Amino acid sequence: MRRLAVPAGVLAVVVGAFGYVGAVDPNQPGHYPVCPLLRFTGLYCPGCGGLRSAHAVAHGDIAAALGSNALAVVGYGVFAVLWAVWAVRAWRGRPMSIAAKPAVWWGIGAVLLIFSVVRNLPIGSALAP
Repeated sequence: MRRLAVPAGVLAVVVGAFGYVGAVDPNQPGHYPVCPLLRFTGLYCPGCGGLRSAHAVAHGDIAAALGSNALAVVGYGVFAVLWAVWAVRAWRGRPMSIAAKPAVWWGIGAVLLIFSVVRNLPIGSALAP
C-alpha cells in the first residue's frame, strides 16, 4: 500500500544500516572513524560504543550490546516502538507526529549528559564501552 511506503522505506534503511554494521565489524580497527571527542580528550560521548552495540544487536548478542552502549540499546528499542506505532497509524490512514513538549527534549538532553558524565567516572566504568 502507498500509505506504508515511507515507513517501509525508513525500515529498509535501518535494516540496511544494521546489516552493514553487522557485516563490517566495528571491533576491527580501520573500518570506521574514531569518535573525535574520544580521540582528542579521552572522554566517552553518549554515542561511543554505539556501532559495537549495533553490531552485537545484529548478531543477537544483547548482553554484549548492553556492555558496549546501554543507552544505544534503549534507543534501538524506542525507535522500534515508535516505528511500529507509525506503521500502524499509516496502515489506518492516520498521520504520525511527534510533538513532544520542551520538557521532554530537555529531559532527553539531561539523560544524555548524565550518561556521558557517569560513564567517564570510575563509579560508572561498567557503562564505558
